[in-house]
Amino acid sequence: MKKWFEPLSTAWVGVVTHKLRSFLTILGIVIGVGAVITLMSVGKGAQAQILSNIQSMGSNLITISPGAFTSGGVRTAAGATRTLTIEDAEAIAEQVPYISAVAPSYSSSLQLVVGGKNTNSQVTGVNLEYMQVHNLEIANGAFFSDYDYQSGAKVAVLGTNVKETLFVDADPIGQQMRMGSIIVRVIGVLESKGAGFGSPDDAILIPLTAMQQTVAQPRTAQGGRIVSSIALTVSDEKQSDYVVEQITSLLRTRHQLTPNAGDDFRIQSMEEIASTLTQATGTMTLLLGAIAAISLLVGGIGVMNIMLVSVLERTREIGIRKALGARERDIWIQFLIEAAFLTLAGGIIGVVVGWVVSYIISSMGLMTTLVTADIVILAVSVSVGIGLFFGFYPAWNASRLNPIEALRSE
Repeated sequence: MKKWFEPLSTAWVGVVTHKLRSFLTILGIVIGVGAVITLMSVGKGAQAQILSNIQSMGSNLITISPGAFTSGGVRTAAGATRTLTIEDAEAIAEQVPYISAVAPSYSSSLQLVVGGKNTNSQVTGVNLEYMQVHNLEIANGAFFSDYDYQSGAKVAVLGTNVKETLFVDADPIGQQMRMGSIIVRVIGVLESKGAGFGSPDDAILIPLTAMQQTVAQPRTAQGGRIVSSIALTVSDEKQSDYVVEQITSLLRTRHQLTPNAGDDFRIQSMEEIASTLTQATGTMTLLLGAIAAISLLVGGIGVMNIMLVSVLERTREIGIRKALGARERDIWIQFLIEAAFLTLAGGIIGVVVGWVVSYIISSMGLMTTLVTADIVILAVSVSVGIGLFFGFYPAWNASRLNPIEALRSE
């Protein structure tokens, strides 16, 4: 047992004997590991926030938007065409199984005037099923009724950011505002879901029937009333792929597309969106980690420099140990353990520092951060690996010293 602990005790003595040098070595690793933990926690936090927002919208949500369309050999950009109609939404609701609700919507930028405040904002005309499809709740007031929808009532429901911008601390319920060429009455405020993907906090919702009266809603050549998008919920998530296939077939038939023509619409499920965003944020997290790893690499170079200086300063000590019977392997292991110990200590302290910085960033509300076990294990493992890698040459150099020449050293 003593044979195993002797290299450790010898390395420990070498570390504590040269406190300043050991402190500087550890400091470089602490900065590197702390930076890795902090930046990767920011990336992980952003990823978790986006996925949380998507899940809050409902995992069974499917959205249909206008897609690219090829005409005369020229392909338009996705979303540039106007191919979806209210009639498409009605056909989907009637003919496609496993659908619990369908919500077509039409958006337009309108001028809003409330008292002395004047701004342009995106207004969306929706039907009664919009709240159910997008998993929204009313925080204050109410959503418009079936009577409001059928009669095209001039009423509006606001997101929390819109409410705070236009009405500040005043209660907006019952208040009037000019929207384009009409006057609407605010009847409700949506519950906040925070900033992020698909957040309703900036939404201004009015009945789709009222939107048709307010804005000259364009029509297709066949007379269909064009909408900006169609959202729907699937009653059985296992049937999502089947539902997408059925909708694709139905819309291609309705839009009279030839077998060789591409779709003039795009269908996305929440699972697909979540997968795409997860890949994007994962790439961002790796990029942030790679940037932070540069400082860890610099710390590793510092470990090599300081260990080389240590070998130079302790040449006589190495000569005495060799004269007393220490083998090259013993010297090599001693210095390698010292390097590994210093970087391990720096890695552990760096994790604590990185976690504290991440916590401060999150608690101040600057951005969401998330420190996970894989980040910690990766950072500590890399720091120890760097210690072994950059400590190898100084250790090997120390083990190769000639004992007679080492004893002559002053």
